[in-house]
Amino acid sequence: MSTRTWMVGLLILGAAGVQGAEAGKRRPLAVEDFAALQEIANPRISPEGEWVAFEVETQDLEADEAETRLWMVATAGGDPIPLTRKGSSAGSARWSPDGRQLAFLSDRPGPNTKAGRRKDKKKSQVWTLDRRGGEARRLTNVEQGIEAFEWAPDSHRLVLVIRDRKPEWNQAETKESRTEEDVPAPWVIDRLQFKRDYRGYLDRRRTHLFVFDIAGGESRQVTFGDYDDSEPAWAPDGQSIAFVSNRTEEPDSNYNSDLWLVHPGDPAEEPKPTQLTLNPGSDTRPVWDPSGTLLAYETNTRPEIVDYAQTHLAVIPAGGGEARVLTADLDRNATAPRFSPDGKELLFLLEDHGEVQLARVPVTGGDVTRILTGPRVVKAAEVAPTGTVVALVSDPHRPGDLFASDPDDLATLRQLTRVNEELLSGTDLAEVEKVAVRSPDGTPVEAFVYRPPAFGPGRRYPTILWLHGGPQAQHDHAFSFRGQLFAANGYLVVMPNPRGSTGYGQDFTLGIWADWGHHDTQDVLAAVDGVVEQGLADPDRLGVGGWSYGGILTNYVITSTDRFAGAVSGASGALWVANYGHDHYQRWYEGEFGLPWETRELWERLSPYNKVEKITTPTLWIGGEKDWNVPILNSEQMYQAMRRLGRETRLVVYPGEHHGIKRPSYQKHMYEQFVAWFDEHVKGPDRPAKASGPGQLGPRSEAYRPAPAAAGVVAASGSAGARRE
Repeated sequence: MSTRTWMVGLLILGAAGVQGAEAGKRRPLAVEDFAALQEIANPRISPEGEWVAFEVETQDLEADEAETRLWMVATAGGDPIPLTRKGSSAGSARWSPDGRQLAFLSDRPGPNTKAGRRKDKKKSQVWTLDRRGGEARRLTNVEQGIEAFEWAPDSHRLVLVIRDRKPEWNQAETKESRTEEDVPAPWVIDRLQFKRDYRGYLDRRRTHLFVFDIAGGESRQVTFGDYDDSEPAWAPDGQSIAFVSNRTEEPDSNYNSDLWLVHPGDPAEEPKPTQLTLNPGSDTRPVWDPSGTLLAYETNTRPEIVDYAQTHLAVIPAGGGEARVLTADLDRNATAPRFSPDGKELLFLLEDHGEVQLARVPVTGGDVTRILTGPRVVKAAEVAPTGTVVALVSDPHRPGDLFASDPDDLATLRQLTRVNEELLSGTDLAEVEKVAVRSPDGTPVEAFVYRPPAFGPGRRYPTILWLHGGPQAQHDHAFSFRGQLFAANGYLVVMPNPRGSTGYGQDFTLGIWADWGHHDTQDVLAAVDGVVEQGLADPDRLGVGGWSYGGILTNYVITSTDRFAGAVSGASGALWVANYGHDHYQRWYEGEFGLPWETRELWERLSPYNKVEKITTPTLWIGGEKDWNVPILNSEQMYQAMRRLGRETRLVVYPGEHHGIKRPSYQKHMYEQFVAWFDEHVKGPDRPAKASGPGQLGPRSEAYRPAPAAAGVVAASGSAGARRE
């Protein structure tokens, strides 16, 4: 591998010079800082373009919960103003078209909430704030809660997305006394897709659209049937609603969602939706042009390659007709379309080589123009009627802030928020460099390298290879708390984008099709070899880890080489045939692998479990108890096998958690586990040097001293077995 070309030559990102000059005055990033970081999301510009409302999520370790509040800031600049109080979460802010109100979803207790029923058991309702002042007012009181909503152009109506009510409960309690802890009826299942992470078992309850009259407080259902309807968007004249639905004969067997149009019309008649798009792939996220004659949307034109397919932008006449794909030649993911004020262009987000850019394309077709580029990630962008763009932007030293452009110069930004400046100005962050290597077959592969804040030349550092999930995703220029935390603890951190990643073209993403763990393993090992050859990484002190597909790829790595001294496999997969019908990916598996009883040899070849005896790397298996995305079953099987083989291993399970660990105390515990495991097995000061060439490590540490488990966490290690603390 010494013949690989090491192509450094991109950018040192962020305030690298300032970082070095001020390093002595700053403290390293700590695990607890994850809770102090504030995360902005969902900016929304007021109708006149003078204000932008946004969400700020914070973590409270003492209360052990997250909270989201609404704020607003003038697009001309100034101090942000809080809109909702502490103590209850609020999100999905939407300005009324007349600009008088700001509506939002919240699960806060309403004026008639029964004592003892905390926050109506997380059932969100629509609330409004009058811009002239006063307390928030609850508009809806739907037993099962509101999943989403949008204002009608007249500001007197809303369209609500509501899931059907639960079947009657098998007990005599009144509706007022029922709680989610009461024993429900058994699940009776007859769907092909019968479970979903965060949702649980799926029955025939569907989401439908309702039109809500604010003055009268009454709602009327406008879509029906054994289908899920979502993503409503009112036409500018308020006479029709575009929405997304899969209304094929067997919706659970395909990804064929289409755009539909429904006219609420006469309340005495049941509206009949009309289908707009005919693409066999997914069509989603409809947006109306200002004239109401055209709809833009996201489209997948290659459903046969499931999640590997690029997302493109298309437009279709609102009255029906032929759809036109505007980004077919782009060979990159294009998402989140927004019309320019004159309706002649679409602004959108473009994923490319670890960047997420703001770009535009004429609605009649033509060349794509890139507006905001460079070493950053545009997470969201909204367009004001004045032409001002408000963008949510992150970079390696900024988790995310709002910026505004001038209408005549969209590439020049003014910063509107600085939500984490006080915290991060006193923190010594890693410098981040994007580099490129060549895999053994010559394929270029990019990686982000985080250098420890105390980095100095002429020294090799313990190194963590951290792998992203997906696999159809990318490490990018956005702030990474995980990468910064590892660097703060003295590690060089390598975060590669191997084949399977997005941002490098359709063929690159398809490079692992039905061949997981082959080219992508070679790619990530090439990234490690690059930093070793450059004299940055210590080849005797290497760690590897990741979450979701990052954990899966970790399993492929540690079953193919023993060069890593420690591994963390988070929410990962092991024996794929055991997942079929147990997780929620049967459509994906069938599309890529085939049916397990017909192509069993492939299913077995791709299963890391079948090579578990080759793992000599001490490995931490970790995940959520209720994860039905990549179930904890996989980690349990790998842990059990390693224990039976007498290998060093540990299992951590977070009660009640799904694919993402949400409870703040569990997040803190998870980060502590990561650092403790790598410190013991990778950084360990007493680790002997390598006895010989690549792929052969010296003796492991004799004992592992784990960090204490958080309350409620199931942990297993050594011969003690599992326990609940």
